[in-house]
Amino acid sequence: MIRRRRGLWMATLALWLGVGLPGAARAEVCVSDDAGREVCLDAPARRIVALSPGVTELLFAAGAGERLVGAVSFSDYPPAARALPRVGSYDRLDLEALLALTPDLVVAWAGGNPREQVDRLAALGLPVFFSDAGDFAAIASSLERLGVLAGSEAAGRAAATRLRGEVAELRARYADAAAVPVFYQVWEQPLMTVNGEHWISRALALCGGDNPFAGEAPLVPRIGVEAVLARDPEVIVTGGMGKADSSWLEAWRAFPELTAVRRDNLFVVDPDLVQRATPRLVQGTRALCAHLETARERR
Repeated sequence: MIRRRRGLWMATLALWLGVGLPGAARAEVCVSDDAGREVCLDAPARRIVALSPGVTELLFAAGAGERLVGAVSFSDYPPAARALPRVGSYDRLDLEALLALTPDLVVAWAGGNPREQVDRLAALGLPVFFSDAGDFAAIASSLERLGVLAGSEAAGRAAATRLRGEVAELRARYADAAAVPVFYQVWEQPLMTVNGEHWISRALALCGGDNPFAGEAPLVPRIGVEAVLARDPEVIVTGGMGKADSSWLEAWRAFPELTAVRRDNLFVVDPDLVQRATPRLVQGTRALCAHLETARERR
């Protein structure tokens, strides 16, 4: 009995002093980020700043929403994200505002944040996790790793498992679907689309979509109207300036010779559901798949 009480007393003292007992599990958590760097924290993060709207969504989905203390502009999902203090925009960070929040973890967007500003944060000693999810598998992995860093492992694993299941269901459903040549318009002026490595193109491929610009070198290439006319897509899809904006599609009606125009296969999707690499991409993919099914019926 004395030995048991002494053991409990030593464990309590160790916790109070913040030291570990021989053989006890360490509180340090480590994961690899999407830049191939190992990110280690002495303990799960309690004050996190997200540097893109997509990263903000990922953290909430991984169960870390209560530990978010700051985000960039346009971080609007879930609704709770709108109340977070702002630290500039994804392409121009307000470092003074960010540092004032005293974060113990910064989650950066590898493909969008100014690298020199993010490197400065790292130089100041702030742990930085680079997020750059490019497909469903990477999104699921991000949920798990962010959950580890935020101390919400169970929520992160559950979200990742749910996402993988939903993607597997879509893949099985459209495995034998006939291919549909589809042009996805990211922007109007300059005219921009996605290449085959972009998650939007991969989502389309899941539905049987064939991206005629898959082989372009930039992830989001600039193209000319003539290039679209030459490839004559069967479907044109865009998010426009918002989920109810079809003005970009109307401009294509000036080219009645396009198969997409002739068959009225001009479709709008909610850009927030496809232009952010988050679990909501599944909803966007379902919408894309439904549009391609409509196109098949019009053949």
